[in-house]
Amino acid sequence: MKAPKVFVLGLDCAEPALLFGPWLDHLPHFKQLIQEGRHGQIRSCDPPITVPAWSVMMSSHSPGTLGIYGFRNRADHSYDKLNIATSTSIKVKRLWDYLGEAGKKVVLIGVPQTYPPLPVNGCLVGDFLTPDIICDYTYPRELKLEIRKTVGDYLLDVRDFRTDNKDKILADIYEMTEKRFKLAFHFLESKPWDYFMMVEMGTDRIHHAFWSYMDPKHRAYEPGHRFEQAIFEYYKYLDGKLGELLQKLPPETHLFIVSDHGAKRMDGGICINDWLIQEGYLHLKKKPDTVTPLAKAEIDWSKTKVWGDGGYYARVFLNVRGRELQGIVEKADYEKLCKELTEKIKAIPDEKGNSIPTEVHRPGDLYSTVNGIAPDLLVYFGGLHWRSIGTVGHDGIHTFENDLGPDDANHAEHGVLIYRAATDAKQPTQCPSSFTGARLVDMAPTILRLFGLTPDKDMEGKPLPLN
Repeated sequence: MKAPKVFVLGLDCAEPALLFGPWLDHLPHFKQLIQEGRHGQIRSCDPPITVPAWSVMMSSHSPGTLGIYGFRNRADHSYDKLNIATSTSIKVKRLWDYLGEAGKKVVLIGVPQTYPPLPVNGCLVGDFLTPDIICDYTYPRELKLEIRKTVGDYLLDVRDFRTDNKDKILADIYEMTEKRFKLAFHFLESKPWDYFMMVEMGTDRIHHAFWSYMDPKHRAYEPGHRFEQAIFEYYKYLDGKLGELLQKLPPETHLFIVSDHGAKRMDGGICINDWLIQEGYLHLKKKPDTVTPLAKAEIDWSKTKVWGDGGYYARVFLNVRGRELQGIVEKADYEKLCKELTEKIKAIPDEKGNSIPTEVHRPGDLYSTVNGIAPDLLVYFGGLHWRSIGTVGHDGIHTFENDLGPDDANHAEHGVLIYRAATDAKQPTQCPSSFTGARLVDMAPTILRLFGLTPDKDMEGKPLPLN
């Protein structure tokens, strides 16, 4: 029997209700894998967003341990200094580091937080955080010349997926995905590998751009729209690519298909900073004439107790004396203010006055370790059916125009997980066909175990039962 290989197909934002629901009968290769192996939902991290979710998955450490709570994070306790969470922000080993130390060859394509490229025992193609293909986005450096010869101009991402030009977005998604798989198939045949991982961003981009056309529960849904089948057709296209992949994988390959989180409709946005102004927690020296990013507004820090940040969830920060540069909240009042904010934020209704199931989390309740500059409160408005709007100057606290451009979907707490054992080593399963209780942090120790390696004792996940 040959030494095992592992292939991970990452589908960013792939949604269980779509992949495992009625569409499955139209996705023969996904259905085949589900029938031959195991599948189920996998719980994302908190917050359930691409950065840091893929690094949580590959390190088996929570966002608190990583000190990464989103794409941008506070660099210190000033009010305006932010760090972008690239590969250099990860201070712990990820799966491929352990495998490389064990002499295993790895191939990585598009795994979030792998730019700038760091040395690996194999080859690496950077992720969507890469500025462009002119820069050095591969390891080794000369690999990008091979990429150009193989696929032409490689697409790292769909740069403008929050626009009204839906035809261009759709064309770019297909071009990006086509080139990513073409490159993966080329590397499968030309590179030595024990562990191969690629992450496709098309599933995320198409959900954000086209969800309203598909979902009758979305407030912008129009029956019979020409884009109504766009997401369904893309899933069928992915199924075809999966079929090609299955033909190319060696029989000793264990295959995982996994997403970092799921997707759900977006009902609107809550203007967190306008609400904080309304409630007297945030003070501006002058109200802006138009909708303005908070960083460009004239904030009176001598009177401001709380401010917030926008995104798929809200990050709420307290202006604490002795911690922030111009802090005014006494440490003795910190807990009381957090509880007060939690109760008030949970009570924010929708635009019609109806309650929405908002969740408010404290970092210490989510993570056993809290590194970096964590938000004081993490807010999931309406169970993540509403996003957070960080700009100020809106007419009210509800908006249905995203401040970053048109966006139909938010992220959901559960992603997809499919596993098929190596076809040359199948054993009668001793486990049910469905995964229960799987978490992102369980993926790295599970894969290490497949290679016969012992997971690091500091990992926060546990190997999943596979047979």
